[in-house]
Amino acid sequence: MDIDELIELVNLHGKSIYGFCYKLTGNKDDTDDLYQETFLKAVELRLKIDASHNPKAFLLSIAIRLHKNHRRKFAWRQRIAPIAELDEETANKPGSLSSEATPEDEVLSLELRTMIQDAAHRLDDKLKLPLYMYYTADMTVEEIASALRIPTGTVKSRLHNARKTMRKVLEVDSP
Repeated sequence: MDIDELIELVNLHGKSIYGFCYKLTGNKDDTDDLYQETFLKAVELRLKIDASHNPKAFLLSIAIRLHKNHRRKFAWRQRIAPIAELDEETANKPGSLSSEATPEDEVLSLELRTMIQDAAHRLDDKLKLPLYMYYTADMTVEEIASALRIPTGTVKSRLHNARKTMRKVLEVDSP
């Protein structure tokens, strides 16, 4: 695959890959870094990308590997020299109010969205990754299985278990 074809892949799948990176990292700065590193790595590996064998899954698997490497390095650094966490503003800022929605509706919607994101964030990576790939990257079960190199039945099972776990967490957290 040449650079022009890779640019076409960025144009075609860039938004969904960026959204997936955001779900993995949880903030804009880390998302931008992961997104950029993903495509830099794709440039290095462009000769291995086969346009006929689901290049989106290949790009997402690059993002997953890079994210896991960053987390592993961060955990290693934390063991060696822990740093204090700084409070960051959450990325969940309320959107502009629509003409039909009341401020109360906006607050409830934001609260529900935050609860769902927190429940998903608490999941183990084995459950979280297929869930994010399915809902944020709009990948099919087969594409997820290909990207994660696991059977389709395992993907279906993990999606089911992720939904079930989130349902339990949301039932406990809700009033």
